[in-house]
Amino acid sequence: MKTKEIIKDFDLYVMHTYGRYPLVITKGKGQYVWDNNGKKYLDFFPGWAVSGIGHCHPLVVKRTKEQLENIIHVPNNYYNLLQGKLAKEIIKNSFAGTVFFCNSGAEAIEGAIKLARKYGYPKKYEIISMKKSFHGRTLAAVTLTGQPKYHKGFKPLPKGFKHVEFNNFEALKKAVTKKTAAIVIEPIQGEGGINVATKEYIKKVKALCTKNDILLIFDEVQSGMGRTGKMFAFEHYGIKPDVMTLAKTLGGGFPIGALVASKKVSKVLDPGTHASTFGGSPIVCSASLAVFEAIKKDKLLSNVNKVGSYLVKELEKLKKKYPHIIKGIKGKGLMLGIDLHIDGTALPVMALKEGLLINCTQGNVLRMLPPLNITKHDVDTALKLFEKVLKKV
Repeated sequence: MKTKEIIKDFDLYVMHTYGRYPLVITKGKGQYVWDNNGKKYLDFFPGWAVSGIGHCHPLVVKRTKEQLENIIHVPNNYYNLLQGKLAKEIIKNSFAGTVFFCNSGAEAIEGAIKLARKYGYPKKYEIISMKKSFHGRTLAAVTLTGQPKYHKGFKPLPKGFKHVEFNNFEALKKAVTKKTAAIVIEPIQGEGGINVATKEYIKKVKALCTKNDILLIFDEVQSGMGRTGKMFAFEHYGIKPDVMTLAKTLGGGFPIGALVASKKVSKVLDPGTHASTFGGSPIVCSASLAVFEAIKKDKLLSNVNKVGSYLVKELEKLKKKYPHIIKGIKGKGLMLGIDLHIDGTALPVMALKEGLLINCTQGNVLRMLPPLNITKHDVDTALKLFEKVLKKV
């Protein structure tokens, strides 16, 4: 089918909940995707990090193919071979506790909200999150999200949520009351513009939570699974959260979410209090186990640190070359934001035409979240294409 025909079908029959770029992707391999006309693109923003170890990673393809031959779905009132194995792998790489499986980051956040409410019941129910945060599109998740633009048209929103300035401990401390059940933080705000929490801030927040028996919830939907150079971003801060949410890269392209609860709260959600029909199916668990296998086998954490540093260094060179456009570079590992002096909303379309896929958020921050297995050569290629855009600007 021609591009215009495909887009016409979308316009007529698919709900208009996304602003879409004029690109029809039909194939993906590693760090590249191809459109329906056979044009090749270097993907430096693979599905908000969903394809975090590259498109169609051989191990993910192999393991899911093997599982498809056996059984596709096992109801959660029975046991399946892989869900316990995956939970064990997540706990082994994070902190002692238990895991609840669902299908997305938003669902994982919903589970975290319910866990916090049930833990604090009946006296504690308030949850504090950060301004410029993003936690998902369900009603409770969008209320938790500290950006008013996402609240428009959905009021009245659920009660019991507060938003305070990110990295501002005094503001957070003032917002805490005897009714505070949990504090939710993205260690690196993604959609909010790649804003990194400071080590001092996180340590103070952890101490505050411990002192007041408040749950510290880390939303690592985007920052988890090796994105920052460690398996999980909380490891950079020398603390462990009480609860963590995961998704995106966790499934290697398949839809999966996970709610990780420490021993302190591992039994709060008991039978009948929470569920997910499709959560932890054998197919997605086989894919996720393959992701963990690939991260270790391909030494991707080491690669993120090496190539991430190189990407930052090369971006800094572009900043010096185009100081009237680029304001600064921020982020960790391969979760990077390019602060602009100008409106950047048109730049991803310009980059797309050059064969490079990137993203713009907050109007003036370009996001690069390339696969964890990119090379320095990929960086050089991407920045040559990106510089073409800068020259046109």
